Amino acid sequence: MEVTNKYVATKAKIDGAPEESDFELKSESFSLLVKPGSKDVIIKNLYVSIDPYQINRMKTVSDSQTTSVFATMIVPGEVIDAYGVGKVIASGNPEFQKDDYVVGLLSWGEYCIYDGPYLNKLDPMGLPMSYYVGALGLSGLTAYAGFFEICKPKKGEKVFVSAASGSVGNLVGQYAKQLGCYVVGCAGSPKKVKLLKEKLGFDEVFNYKEETNLNSALKRYFPDGIDIYFDNVGGEMLEAAILNMNLHGRVAVCGVISEYTDNEIRAIPDMLSVIYKRITIQGFLAGDHMGLFPEFFSTTIDHLNTGKMHVLEDVSFGLEGVPSAFVGLFRGYNVGKRIVQVSND
Repeated sequence: MEVTNKYVATKAKIDGAPEESDFELKSESFSLLVKPGSKDVIIKNLYVSIDPYQINRMKTVSDSQTTSVFATMIVPGEVIDAYGVGKVIASGNPEFQKDDYVVGLLSWGEYCIYDGPYLNKLDPMGLPMSYYVGALGLSGLTAYAGFFEICKPKKGEKVFVSAASGSVGNLVGQYAKQLGCYVVGCAGSPKKVKLLKEKLGFDEVFNYKEETNLNSALKRYFPDGIDIYFDNVGGEMLEAAILNMNLHGRVAVCGVISEYTDNEIRAIPDMLSVIYKRITIQGFLAGDHMGLFPEFFSTTIDHLNTGKMHVLEDVSFGLEGVPSAFVGLFRGYNVGKRIVQVSND
């Protein structure tokens, strides 16, 4: 049996800020039958993740394309793989059966064929499917691994999180509060500031767009200095954070969204501060910490079920909305994890 499979593709390389016009909705004939002897798994995509790092895969050149299996180059016109949740239509792999829910590397399309190692069965356990794309998926693991493994926090330490209303930042702040840290976040609108303080329990949150001097702002919120900085933006925010770090401060570099689309913006941290304060700055990828997944998953499920943590997600419906959802990430439109629901179950 064949169907028409719609999918989102880029028209050409994207080396600046993305626009909706950089993408196109394409169609292809797609068989819902598994070829004899193959171990293919044919999946109907239900929810797909929209992530800023994908822009680095769309560029002409980026270090991501040669250093991470999750961030290889995207070829214009071809299907774009992405993390997501789906339902098995047919399977030649004995580990997966028809109607199984699965989570893993799917695509920005209506259907996909999977024959690799990055796919797992999913038991929703009564929770919304979308949670497994974000808070209980790679975004959650990124927050958990970056905070606990890279930053090695202690109760009572002072934590600063940039892009705190984003898919990762909001979770980092919540993990830090659960540990007993003092947590300050920054965001780009009064609505986001209010949400982070009133719903997620951040101690303080400021709107970086209202600050004329980030160094002064951080001194105001951290009169005794910063022990941990979880960086999602790079640029001037990283520079200001370094100036306000305490001795033996730790910086987890998760993302640099301010630098992704502008080659003129590059962080130039005060290296004397790094040396004399003995600051550790470390980049990391969630894929390096898959061994932590069971611990992360169990801890986070418990926090969600007891109401100690909350899920922030921004879900839209329809594959045709993928380009606008993606572009919106770089304009600050999202609150929490950006997800597109491709189809109903």
